[in-house]
Amino acid sequence: MLIRTHLAIAVFAMLLFVQRVNNPLVFVFVALIATMLPDIDCAFSTLGKSKGLRFLQFFVDHRGPIHSFTLCLIISFILAFFLPALAFGFFLGYSVHLFSDSFTKEGIMPFWPYPGKSSWRLKTGGVLESGVFLFFLLVDVFLFIFVIL
Repeated sequence: MLIRTHLAIAVFAMLLFVQRVNNPLVFVFVALIATMLPDIDCAFSTLGKSKGLRFLQFFVDHRGPIHSFTLCLIISFILAFFLPALAFGFFLGYSVHLFSDSFTKEGIMPFWPYPGKSSWRLKTGGVLESGVFLFFLLVDVFLFIFVIL
């Protein structure tokens, strides 16, 4: 999926929980960063274009171990132990990214190193993805206006 779709879906998930967390600003910041983080293994992604992260792309394939709930859970548990204020935001943002990518044709290996793949029919950048983006954008606006305000 494109970053705009990931962010629209992540904002939806954040709006569902933001009123229930202790530090909403930290929660939102961490969740937004975590939403973009799985794509650091792609040279064309927002974070993957960074020269500091390019070395990582030599060691892992796009939608490989970084696109797995295995890594998401490991990092979330480490954060929960050392920086608990960041753990839920990280888990939410990262897992929403993975969940949404599991509906694309390319899919993900959700429980890497187990080789099973989760995929569906959604084409990255296609018409259906644009519809998903617009749907979540409208829901985000509705939730923000009628629930948050």
